[in-house]
Amino acid sequence: MYINPYVYLFIPLACALPGKIDAEGDDLVSEKLSTSTPAADRHTAEPSSSSSNLATETKYEWNSNGYVIFCPCMGRFGNQADHYLGAIAFAKAIGRILVLPPWRTYRNVGFNEWFKVEPLQEYLPVILAEDFMKQLAPKYWPPGKRSGWCWQSQQSGITTCDMKEGNPFGPFWDGLDVDFDDYVVYHISYDDYEIDQWKTRYPPDKYPVMAFKGAPARFPILEKHRHLHKYLQWSDTIMEEAYEYINRTFPGQKYVGIHLRNEVDWERACEHAEGEKTYMASTQCFAAHAGKTVTKKMCLPSKEEVLRLTKNVVISTRAKHVYVATDKNPMIAELEEHLKSQKVKVHHLDPWLPQIDLAILGQADHFIGNCISSFSAFVKRERDAKNKPTSFWGFS
Repeated sequence: MYINPYVYLFIPLACALPGKIDAEGDDLVSEKLSTSTPAADRHTAEPSSSSSNLATETKYEWNSNGYVIFCPCMGRFGNQADHYLGAIAFAKAIGRILVLPPWRTYRNVGFNEWFKVEPLQEYLPVILAEDFMKQLAPKYWPPGKRSGWCWQSQQSGITTCDMKEGNPFGPFWDGLDVDFDDYVVYHISYDDYEIDQWKTRYPPDKYPVMAFKGAPARFPILEKHRHLHKYLQWSDTIMEEAYEYINRTFPGQKYVGIHLRNEVDWERACEHAEGEKTYMASTQCFAAHAGKTVTKKMCLPSKEEVLRLTKNVVISTRAKHVYVATDKNPMIAELEEHLKSQKVKVHHLDPWLPQIDLAILGQADHFIGNCISSFSAFVKRERDAKNKPTSFWGFS
């Protein structure tokens, strides 16, 4: 059965207001414990000297293989990251250069504010959207010759894309100073079996820039694309702030990172989770467990489940600290009382930028996440790339 590749793209974005950037939530759409390795030197390690912000501007020349750019406009950061990895795979498969779009919060956030560009260049040719618009677009993709791309069903008869209708679509493209003069409406998917059609129907000499309304990718992320997360590496700025907190709070000591989703909207979403084969980011747990279905306990673990699994992991890792990232209740008092005999300290930073939470969780000796959350899924993929252990509420 053919699946509309845009089926999840038209969900309103819960944009944050200026101030603390909200990347915690997931869109509401339809292990046995491993023993952690000893505390590594990474707790006192310095970030890489490589920097994504070069002192001198790199000069780019036009590449005749063509370019792909898209709006990462589905939901908050965890969902955008899923789509980003799928778009990376798509650009690689069709042999085009990926124009790295800014992340979308209440504003456009340049890709290199949060991530390094250099690791991605090991996998495929890329260029920052800001560099593309400044250096290449005026000559090779000028105003008057900019087409917006979108999927529409053949039966609909729709021939336009509404590329800038609503938020975040309009503000995203406005942030890059892009207006569209024409549209390319396509009817093929992003699946492997149709990749050759992209190459033959849309050759780069005729279609030099593919500017997609949303990411040319499936959501949730396909299992075969998870490994691409190893190329998504935090910028020095993010890691410096994360390491500063780690070194100050857990000096040379082991810590367990946990992610709790327990605000009201999440509770409502979990009411529909029971018995589903896939629900939001649940495939991160089920990839190796065919036949499993989602339970409410996985989506919204009870206090008893949180205390049980956290204690088991603390004991198995001999950790002295627990770090809590959450959208509402960090359960500090309950956790400290339950872990009193282990003499464990519980910490909750609530940083201004949730990406700091993600970076800290990624460095933990063990991570416990929520199977359904794409925020947890981001941490899981990062840790998988580094062979770090992860467990899940109601599943491990």
